Amino acid sequence: MTCYSLFSQTDQFVTFTFFFFTAQVFKLLIDLKEQRKDGGKSKHSAGQQNLNTIMYETLKYLSKTPSSRQSPEIVKEFLTTMMPHKLTKAEKLQLLNHRPQTAVEIQLMVEESEERLSEEQIEELIQTISDHLPGDPEQEKAAAETDEGGGQS
Repeated sequence: MTCYSLFSQTDQFVTFTFFFFTAQVFKLLIDLKEQRKDGGKSKHSAGQQNLNTIMYETLKYLSKTPSSRQSPEIVKEFLTTMMPHKLTKAEKLQLLNHRPQTAVEIQLMVEESEERLSEEQIEELIQTISDHLPGDPEQEKAAAETDEGGGQS
């Protein structure tokens, strides 16, 4: 199994051996798609057509998520800023993949958040997430259209 690791133990990051960030899955599928284009067109079996459909649908979904705009540098910077927070590997992964924007979303991703995090810490997490992770392309597009429409009135 190939694993892309964005962490090094010398930087005190934990290696996620079997966890893939959605950004990594997105990049892997883009690379596979490019390899198939370069390989030329050949007759595909039914199984190959099913795989192509799955790849297409997954890419279509992931391209609409914030993770499609995450790079290894963004991930590393985010995880560096998350070090002071006492979160598990899985919780950091959830925050990275889903980019929560509200306290309720944080509470759903961080186990026992009411006991472990104060309101100030939750707000700090939300601010860190919005400062370091790119936003949802669909939401940003909708917000821009709303701003343009409001400015013309």
